[in-house]
Amino acid sequence: MLNSMKKTLLAALVSAIALAGCGSTGSSGSPGSAESPGSAESPSSAESPGSSASRAAAKDAGQVTWSMCTDLVGFDGKPTKPDPSVECGKLSVPLDHAKPGGEKIDLALIRIKATGDKLGSLVFNFGGPGASGVDMLPLSARAFASLGTRYDLVSFDPRGVDRSSGVKCGGQLDKLLAATTSATDGDRMAKEFAAACSKDSGKVLPYVGTVSAAKDLDLIRAAVGDEKLNYIGFSYGTHLGAVYATQFPKNVGRFVLDSAFDPNVTFEERAVTQATGFDQAFAAFAKDCVDQGCDLGANPAAVEGTVETFLDGLKSKPLKVGDRDLTYGLAQLAVITPLYAKATWPALEQGVSAAIKGDGSTLLTLADLYTGRRPDGTYNTMMTSLQAITCADNSERPSQAEAANINDRIKAVFPILATDGTGSICGHWPVPGSNDAKRIDATGSAPILVIGGKGDPATPYQWATSLNEQLKTGVLVTYQGEGHGAYLSGDSCIMRTVDGYLLNGKLPSTGTTC
Repeated sequence: MLNSMKKTLLAALVSAIALAGCGSTGSSGSPGSAESPGSAESPSSAESPGSSASRAAAKDAGQVTWSMCTDLVGFDGKPTKPDPSVECGKLSVPLDHAKPGGEKIDLALIRIKATGDKLGSLVFNFGGPGASGVDMLPLSARAFASLGTRYDLVSFDPRGVDRSSGVKCGGQLDKLLAATTSATDGDRMAKEFAAACSKDSGKVLPYVGTVSAAKDLDLIRAAVGDEKLNYIGFSYGTHLGAVYATQFPKNVGRFVLDSAFDPNVTFEERAVTQATGFDQAFAAFAKDCVDQGCDLGANPAAVEGTVETFLDGLKSKPLKVGDRDLTYGLAQLAVITPLYAKATWPALEQGVSAAIKGDGSTLLTLADLYTGRRPDGTYNTMMTSLQAITCADNSERPSQAEAANINDRIKAVFPILATDGTGSICGHWPVPGSNDAKRIDATGSAPILVIGGKGDPATPYQWATSLNEQLKTGVLVTYQGEGHGAYLSGDSCIMRTVDGYLLNGKLPSTGTTC
């Protein structure tokens, strides 16, 4: 089991894997000036800043009745009693935004009220796609304490996620995630999984895409009473924020997109780029492990070899952990998970070291964190929602042969990330995908802070530069450190830069690096 560092490591892991740490600040002269977060003009201005779209959203916005939260879970997946300052609520939104008077679904929201003089609300999306903001916000609230002095901190389960009509796909995730399959079996399992999603959640599958989620975001903005949306998006949350800024540029308040994702990469480009990022993170972990005194080897090559040899052994002989098996597939996830954040690298060393000695409990815990498996054997909707939203946001439908080719390319870069025999789920998806969420152009919006990390394995730095260019209104900040999620790394320069913008409207200078 994890040692006394367990709680700290779990906190860092939960933050990192939900997402899938300077320079001076500028003023009106560099690259643009930031308005007050509530509006672009003074309160006495005759024109509301969001123009007709803003007025329509305000008219259509429902009301949120806030009350005590009753179904939150802690780091360990078990129910927890929230702090009295944490409130939950629901917002009714159209299932199909093209039919605003038609069937409605409820979005689950959470709020932590500002402790000081309030500027407005700050809305969070923690990534995925598929991460529950209702669960994540209270777990990570301490990291945003400075922002909570001036903002109500607000998050939500996006449509198709957990409490917001979460996508369900049968009850076979244990079997699917643990499986080691042939190509034929993998394609059959992918087809069966897609069919189960259609059976259990067919009504919502056509409407879980990011374009619809962005429209929900504007209804949330109106429902909390803000003229402009102030927003932090991590990982996939940067995509959601970019789509929002494209649809509602005049409603953009103070925006921060951390660990930026480029939605215009193909499935193959995404896979190979991420494989490269994780390969580099694995090498950095191995070097750091040796520098700290490592149980897995005397040099980085030996450390990498020890992990790879252990994994290979599981292909033919899984490790028994209680009444479960640590299979090769689950161990892959367990190794990848700590690579998301440097703070969690010790968990990888400890987990593999213990498993070599016969105790796979730590690695199984890491795999469960990644997949959203709870102690009672049930799952949140992270894995199913991720698949549904990904397929909704792309018209690509890879064939079995194309999926195999992508896997071969991954294997050539970082074999630990390869999944032999896995079929293309989107290739069997029951509803067509759309490329509408790939169109990014926020011309006319307030400046948008875009953060890219040089050591980010999941959303590599080049995606931040490309998303920044597509936005047209982006201000790029470079984070030189390791891990996924610069602000959540605790880096003082990044936190100072982001807080300066969100709290005081101070934009960083062009080329700012932390």
